[in-house]
Amino acid sequence: MMRLCFVVALLLTCVFAYAAPDSLSVPVGASGTPSFQSPTGIWWPKMANSKKSQLQKYMRSAKSSVVVWFHGGMGSSNCEKGLIAGSDFSSLYPDKIVVSVSACRENHWVTKGMMDAVDAALDSVAALRKSPVEKVSLVGISDGSLGVLVYSLEGRRAVDDRLLMSSFGGFLGEPQAIASQKKMQTGRWRFLQGGKDRLYPSDKTVPWITEFCKAVQVDCELRFDPDGEHDWSYWNNKRMDWIHEAIRK
Repeated sequence: MMRLCFVVALLLTCVFAYAAPDSLSVPVGASGTPSFQSPTGIWWPKMANSKKSQLQKYMRSAKSSVVVWFHGGMGSSNCEKGLIAGSDFSSLYPDKIVVSVSACRENHWVTKGMMDAVDAALDSVAALRKSPVEKVSLVGISDGSLGVLVYSLEGRRAVDDRLLMSSFGGFLGEPQAIASQKKMQTGRWRFLQGGKDRLYPSDKTVPWITEFCKAVQVDCELRFDPDGEHDWSYWNNKRMDWIHEAIRK
């Protein structure tokens, strides 16, 4: 509770002082002795009239849906990736609230601490807009896609839409075993995979995704680009239509 109060207080302090994004530091680890302070960004919906007050922006944001961005490169020594990478990503969804938490090295996406950090950031959004965040959509690139899978299993919010780009869920286990979990069998799944992915070759990833979609029993689709590369820049430049379609209005 003290951790949540700290995060909420920090967010409330900065929201009326700055334009989007709001930045906060979410503690990761045991209460009272966090092992990592995760740099986190929250981007609020852009107003048509930039001269409108912060209070008006706040009132509108309460009606907006929420997208969580899971960045790649979680093993990097750059421990502010969520705050940095989220800025580019947030521009794709100007009418939504975008939340981007930073994973770093041992505090990676496949840990309870990072899943708790995502929910703590969402708790801050809910407190600020005075409206609960009951459902979210999830987007991940590379090993950030593992965050999409793990949050779907362990997160406190229901999930509407999911987009996994350049992913390999095989790191978590067999596709049928993961897809059989009840929490996975809600919402939609969209996978973007490339034939020129240098890190996760398609002969390994495509069979995993295909079996997962067969087993998950909800709307699940793989979109394969033979020329697709691993990095976010490729999908952002070449397949923006697929990205937008995956996260519904």
